[in-house]
Amino acid sequence: QVQLAESGGRLVQEGGSLRLSCAASGNIASIGFMGWYRQAPGKKRDFVAAFTAGGSIDYAHSVKGRFTISRDNDKSTMYLQMDSLKPEDTAVYYCNVNTDYDPKYGNDFWGQGTQVTVSS
Repeated sequence: QVQLAESGGRLVQEGGSLRLSCAASGNIASIGFMGWYRQAPGKKRDFVAAFTAGGSIDYAHSVKGRFTISRDNDKSTMYLQMDSLKPEDTAVYYCNVNTDYDPKYGNDFWGQGTQVTVSS
């Protein structure tokens, strides 16, 4: 089992920056895939950024060049630095980990989410 706790979400003006954190506890040695997703009101949950197999990093096209994912070496904490924020970035941001490097397999764990609101 892995427990996840996101923090750092708040109201910010357009063009501003935020840094989200995701603290992992429990069996963090089992973690393979680590990533961020977001869900805007009335929309499905979408991929934002993730560490995949071999330490590769993927970003959604909509955030590439503005968001940066990082993590501690022991995978105990993952971060999402968000710059040049836009109103369309408004969403609940979720931390996701999986015991496999491919999130289609393994055991999947989610945090409770943290609200990011970008005002225009």
